[in-house]
Amino acid sequence: MMNIRIASRNSALALWQTYHIRDLLLARGHSVEIITMKTKGDVILDTPLAKIGGKGLFTKELENAMLEGRADIAVHSLKDVPTTFPDGLKLACVCSREDVSDAILSMKFKSFDELSANARVGTTSLRRRMQLLALRPDLDIISLRGNVNSRISKLKAGEFDAIVLAMAGINRLELFKEVEYISRLDTIAAMGQGALGIEAVDRGDILEAIEFLNDEKSAIETTIERAFVHKLNGGCQAPIGINAKLDGDKITIRAILGTPDGKDILKDEVVFNKSDYKVAGEILADKFINKGAKELLIKAEKIAAQI
Repeated sequence: MMNIRIASRNSALALWQTYHIRDLLLARGHSVEIITMKTKGDVILDTPLAKIGGKGLFTKELENAMLEGRADIAVHSLKDVPTTFPDGLKLACVCSREDVSDAILSMKFKSFDELSANARVGTTSLRRRMQLLALRPDLDIISLRGNVNSRISKLKAGEFDAIVLAMAGINRLELFKEVEYISRLDTIAAMGQGALGIEAVDRGDILEAIEFLNDEKSAIETTIERAFVHKLNGGCQAPIGINAKLDGDKITIRAILGTPDGKDILKDEVVFNKSDYKVAGEILADKFINKGAKELLIKAEKIAAQI
């Protein structure tokens, strides 16, 4: 047994995730130390993520703590984790996945279909903006930064008619108690959405101690999703949705990408054999590239810079 030091952001959701992993490690007989910190993504709240470096801003300080020997692992929402890692660190485990859906939260409207004309909807995600505007071009999509609690407070204060969050976070923080109406959206999720990713120092004893946290089904699904985004050079904040679902020996993959205004979109759904999961993401990405995905993402980046 060993002492494992976990680097964590100090937001409510990040701490829930860290405590969850801490408890699993304690149950295995390990001792655990939690080191909390604020990341650049937590501090800069007045600028859209796409303009200041993307969601990697939520992991940089945690990675530095590991590289400097102050921590051994970090617990992330996998959808926020870039597809490449600094030398000396690796994605060691993907934990059992929660609900992958996006959800719309409102104090006034029961569902997305009931939103009034020109409703003010808060989201920081270009992927969500793209899909919502493709369905409802009239919506007023407003950038919404900050931790989950601050976003809920803004909704309750009437700054937004609705906001969009991941269902996984809603379930983990039991937000059904806080908001009048919560309903799932038929959007395609971000890569890794609903899964916790354990980033770790690439050291044998650490990797061996935490390997029990890895869930094969979740790892297979998210391997496909991350490979798809990596091949497209999309990054965590690009308007790309990708969801792989393993059922028996078949994997169904839904993917979408386009411009943040929802006017230009590429979308597809394919089925692969489980045995092909290591190449499925790249194969699907190549299919999108042949349809003009790279050019569309360049266009998307230019539009995002003007939002």
